[in-house]
Amino acid sequence: MVFSYDGSKFHGFERQKDVKSVQKTIEDGLSLYLHTKIVIKASGRTDALVHALRQCAHFDYDQKLPHDLKAKLNELFQQEIIIKKIKRVADDFHARFNVVAKTYRYIMNTKPNEKTSVYYQNIYYPLDINKMREASKILLGKHDFRNFVSGKRDNYETIIYKITIKKKRNLIIFEFIGAGFYRYMVRHLVGALYDVGRGKVEKETIKKMVDNPDISKNLTVMPANGLYLVNVKY
Repeated sequence: MVFSYDGSKFHGFERQKDVKSVQKTIEDGLSLYLHTKIVIKASGRTDALVHALRQCAHFDYDQKLPHDLKAKLNELFQQEIIIKKIKRVADDFHARFNVVAKTYRYIMNTKPNEKTSVYYQNIYYPLDINKMREASKILLGKHDFRNFVSGKRDNYETIIYKITIKKKRNLIIFEFIGAGFYRYMVRHLVGALYDVGRGKVEKETIKKMVDNPDISKNLTVMPANGLYLVNVKY
């Protein structure tokens, strides 16, 4: 399944007790129309307020899918989730473990607007985009990103293939393409670049944090509301 969703309508992707989640909503819809309990496995979890333009998941079902399943689900979800595609894949396909790369986008609004604050992060400091672009080059390639991840893991290594930072009118748009991203990692990375852009730290600080994972420094971690999962590549 390929689908998008408005993260402001859910308490994150993962099924949780007594709160509305993307996973539970989709599973309940599939179970209703396929007349059997369906469990989906996604490419990854997104937190509360994080949006998705192209999220992917798989589920097991050994009968023919109803031809109108997508239309029925979209009617049921009322635009909070939009199912874009449902197709059969090989039995050994896994929506998480077969991922080759993911693209995330983070959007800041330089003209604060409370009406759009669930989709963009309002900022109140002028930012030097050229400095942020220079600092972003330090993050490219394979690194131990433990200084830019929340929580404990056995492995903090991953690869970032590309980072772009663009300004479109009053919006500043960060885009990251990488092999994988860990908990709050994009929000940490954008926060670090934000601190460079507003002159709080120099790019050399970012380099030290990348080169020596044992050096920790508390930089900004951006809120979730400006974050989008843009694409999942297999």
